Amino acid sequence: MSDDGTLLQVRGLRTCFRTEDGLVRAVDGVSFRIARGECFALVGESGCGKSVTAFSILRLVPTPPGLIDGGQILFEGRDLLKLSNARMRQVRGGQIGMIFQEPMSSLNPVYPVGWQIVEAVRLHRRVSGREARRLAIDLLAQVGIPAPAQRVDEYPHQLSGGMRQRVMIAIALAGQPRLLIADEPTTALDVTIQAQILELIADLQRQRDLGVMLITHDLSVVAEVADAVAVMYASKIAELTDVRRLFATPLHPYTQGLFRSIPRLGQKAGRLATIPGNVPNPLAFPPGCKFHPRCPVGHNLPRCRSVEPDLREVGPGHWAACWEVSGYEQATATDPSQPPANEALPADSQPDLPAAAPSDQPGGAPS
Repeated sequence: MSDDGTLLQVRGLRTCFRTEDGLVRAVDGVSFRIARGECFALVGESGCGKSVTAFSILRLVPTPPGLIDGGQILFEGRDLLKLSNARMRQVRGGQIGMIFQEPMSSLNPVYPVGWQIVEAVRLHRRVSGREARRLAIDLLAQVGIPAPAQRVDEYPHQLSGGMRQRVMIAIALAGQPRLLIADEPTTALDVTIQAQILELIADLQRQRDLGVMLITHDLSVVAEVADAVAVMYASKIAELTDVRRLFATPLHPYTQGLFRSIPRLGQKAGRLATIPGNVPNPLAFPPGCKFHPRCPVGHNLPRCRSVEPDLREVGPGHWAACWEVSGYEQATATDPSQPPANEALPADSQPDLPAAAPSDQPGGAPS
């Protein structure tokens, strides 16, 4: 790992899928950085490329039809795209752990959960079977499962959804990774259990000095746990900055639309605001800015309809890809995967959701 604390650098990542109907660009030129002990959130609607980005980092994209056809994925300075398959298997679980979306589709229903944790432990750590079982019980205790010595011999169907997700976290931690990727870890859980799982991940992050990459569509989750945020739309990053800056001044019209769609206590409104339309079909992305057909600002502007904006640093540590953001044309296309010269530590307090919907003017603070 570099002296500046950088754990992961994704530079210009491109991942595509060859289908019978044509080439699908699922991830197109994505760049970001995750530091040791930082929680980095990747946000956006379904189909934006968030999970494919995570699978690309772990080289789990099925080939064929998938192909990582450009960029670099530097983990502690090593390009994961250049490692052999055998070396990459050591990285998965041993150095980078992953929590998948739905535990029942990831846990094997015919084996006790403890056996599955033991398997992960022995894959990455040279310990005896007896010691691996002791470590499995200890991991179940660490992730907050009561009576772990009893639960270690139970099967997935005997556990609640929240407990199954805790088992998935235990498996992800079994190899003592330094980076944890959590792909929508609370989607299938009720609100109370969601909060407990998020608190658990945050506690483990602090205790182990873990880097965390959190994939989510829920901005309230981002406000709770994230330090930095990238908003993805249609295979690209639309906006990237630290969490407090994003919540104080969302710049991209897509980000502003996401904030407008959040329900707020005490707000007297008949209908929640929505972003019209859908994420475009990746086989037929529109010309120009991919968001312009749904954009309240640029849907009829000639430049937005014809020329795609690149990601530019429109303010210190704040990147956006929108022609209509204030200062965009004077800004430069710096690399967000590079560590900043003077990295500001995030404030201890959590950001608040904007008190009202952000203005329709890109670059404007919430009104």
